[in-house]
Amino acid sequence: MRIHVVSQKKMTHEEADTLEYFLHTQKNVIKSKVYDRIGDVAIEYTGERDEIITLLKSYEKESVELPTGLIENSGRALNDKYKERLILHVLLRYVGKLFFPRPLRYAIIGFNAVRYISEGLKVLWKHRLEVSVLDATAIAVSLIRADFETAGSIMFLLGIGEQLEEWTHKKSVDDLARTMSLNIGKVWLKTGTQQILVPASEIRQGDDIIVHMGNVVPFDGYVLEGEAMVNQASLTGESVPVAKDYNDSIFAGTIVEEGELTIRVTAAEGKGRYDRIVSMIEETEKLKSAMEGKAAHLADRLVPYTLGGAALTYFFTRNVNKMLSVLLVDFSCALKLAMPIAVLSAIREARMHDITVKGGKYLEALAEADTIVFDKTGTLTKATPTVVDVVSFDGREPDELLRIAACLEEHFPHSMAKAVVDAAIEKGLEHNELHTKATYVVAHGISTTVDGKETILGSRHFVFEDEGCQVPAGKEELFHNLPAHHSHLFLAIEKMLVGVICIEDPIRGEAAEVIRQLREVGFQKVVIMTGDSERTAASVAKTLGVHEYYSEVLPEDKANYILEQKALGRKVVMIGDGINDSPALSAADVGIAISDGAEIAREIADITIGAEDLYQLVTLKKLSNALVKRIQKNYREIVGINGTLIGLGVAGLIMPTTSAMIHNTSTLLIGVESMTDLL
Repeated sequence: MRIHVVSQKKMTHEEADTLEYFLHTQKNVIKSKVYDRIGDVAIEYTGERDEIITLLKSYEKESVELPTGLIENSGRALNDKYKERLILHVLLRYVGKLFFPRPLRYAIIGFNAVRYISEGLKVLWKHRLEVSVLDATAIAVSLIRADFETAGSIMFLLGIGEQLEEWTHKKSVDDLARTMSLNIGKVWLKTGTQQILVPASEIRQGDDIIVHMGNVVPFDGYVLEGEAMVNQASLTGESVPVAKDYNDSIFAGTIVEEGELTIRVTAAEGKGRYDRIVSMIEETEKLKSAMEGKAAHLADRLVPYTLGGAALTYFFTRNVNKMLSVLLVDFSCALKLAMPIAVLSAIREARMHDITVKGGKYLEALAEADTIVFDKTGTLTKATPTVVDVVSFDGREPDELLRIAACLEEHFPHSMAKAVVDAAIEKGLEHNELHTKATYVVAHGISTTVDGKETILGSRHFVFEDEGCQVPAGKEELFHNLPAHHSHLFLAIEKMLVGVICIEDPIRGEAAEVIRQLREVGFQKVVIMTGDSERTAASVAKTLGVHEYYSEVLPEDKANYILEQKALGRKVVMIGDGINDSPALSAADVGIAISDGAEIAREIADITIGAEDLYQLVTLKKLSNALVKRIQKNYREIVGINGTLIGLGVAGLIMPTTSAMIHNTSTLLIGVESMTDLL
C-alpha cells in the first residue's frame, strides 16, 4: 500500500526517519519505506488494510521514543547528498552540450582534465603504474589530438563511476557502523552500596556504573574500582584482551571478558562509539574480501600491459586511433568498480533480512565453508527458555528460591539466566541485593554469599562435582525423579542442595528443516555441541537428524574442536548465543551470533542473525554463494566485452570514441547490475 501524506509536500529527514522507525516497530508491518522528498509512504503489511490506516491516523511524532543515535546516523541525508551529486553531474554534461558555446565547453573540459592528468603524474612520480595513469594518458592523448569530445566523454563516465563507488562505499560503511553501534537498553548504576538496573538513557556524565563479566561497556569513562581483561577488538581490531584497573581509560563498545569494573562515566552520548567504528572500518581492511583484494591488485597489474599494448599497436600500425582504442578500453576500471560494489551490496542486502555482516571477507568464507557447528541452548532451542517448576529440597517456598536465583542471575548474560529473571519478574518477586560480590564461572555457574552463607547456583557438574555439594538426606528419590526432558539449575547453600529450577528449553520448530536445507546449500558436516548430558544431547541430535554431536563440553572444548577441523582443511562456521560460545566464535572461520544472545557473543561474532527463526542461516549461505557466482560472472563479462573492444579497435573496425563509450557504458552497467539484489 502506498500513501501520500497530504498535510505536507515533503518531510524533513528527522520526520521521515521517525515515521519509518515507528512503522518498523509495528507487528503487522512487514516492510516500509518513507520517501521524504514527496511525502509518500510505501507499506507491506499483514492483516486488514483498515488497521494500517487507523495506525497511521493515530501516529504522533512526539510520542515515538527513538533509540539513541537513530536520527543522527540514519544515512538518509547521505543518500540525498549523492543523489543530488549524480543528478547535477548528468545535468551539467548535457546542459553544457546543448547550450554552452563550443569554446567554453572545450575550456571546461580542459580545466577538468587537469585533475585526472595531475593524479596520473603523481602516481608516476612515485614510480608506480596504476589505473589513474591509464586514465590520464587516454585523456591527455585525446586533448593533444584536439579530440575534446572523447576526452569529455571519458571524464563524464569516470565521474559517474567515482560517484557510484564512493556512494556505495560510504553507505555500506555507514550501515555497518550503525549496526555495530551500541543498542544497550539498561545498565547497572551504582548508588552507595546498591546496584540499580536503570535505562541507559538515564545515565549522565559523572555517574558510576558497574559492568559485569561478559557485558559490553556502554559508555566512555575510566575505571574507579575493580580489575578486568577487556576485549577492544571492535574498536582497535586487536583481539588480545587488555588488562584494565584503577584510573585506566575505557571505551564504549569494548567487552569485559574477565572480572568486573566500576566505571565513572565521562561521556554519556553514543556518538563517539559510532565515529570510532566508522574510522576503524575505513582505515582497515575489515570490509575487504580476498576477491576484492584480488580484483584491485589485478586491475593495477594490468596497467603496464595495457600501456605496453598501446605502444606496440602504435609501433606496428602508426595509427593513433588504434593506439587509443587500447588505451581507452582497459580491464582495470570495471574490475575496481564492480567487485567492491558487489560485495558491499551483498552486505546491504543481508541487512534487509535482519542479518548484520561485519565485512565482505566473511561472506566469502561462508561461501567456502563446508562444516557448521551449532551450540544447542538458545540456538537450536528457542531463544526464550522458560521456568516451568521450582522444586524445593529444604522446605523453603519455591518463590523464595526463585527470588534468590534471580538476584544472582540478573547480573550475567545467558538465555537460562534470562529465563530465571523473567520468571521472577512475572511473579512480581522484587528484591534488594541479597548477596556479596558474585563470581561467574563460564559454562558452570555462580558462586557468592547470601546472608553470610556460601551460595552456589549452576550446573549439576559445577554444584556437585566441583563444589562438593550434597543432596539432603531423605530427598534422594525426589532428586532422581526430576523430569529428564527439562534443563536444570541447581541451587545450594552451605554445600547442601536447597532447590532445583526446571527450565523448558524446547527445540525450535524449524530447526530440523533448516539443517536439511543447510546440507542442500553446501554444508557437508553439521555438528551439535552442548554442555547438556549425553542423554539430552543424543535426543536432540536424533530429533534433528544430526549424526555428529558432543555432550558435556566446555567452552574450550568447542574452540579446540573447531581448530582441529580447520587443521584438517575444513572451513568452519560456528553458531552460538552465549558467553561460553565466544572462544569458539573467535576460532571459527565465520562466527555467527543470535541477536538476542549475550553481548560478548554479538560483539565477537563476524555475523549476527535475528532471533525469530534459523532460516536466516539458509538465506545467508545462499546469499554468499550467489555473491561468489556474481563476481565470477563479472570477471567473465569484463574480460569478454573489453577483450572484444580492444580487438575491434586494433583491427580498425570501430573508432576510439565508440569503443570508449561502449567500454565505459558496459562498466557502469556491470556496476549497476552488481548493486541489484542477489536473492
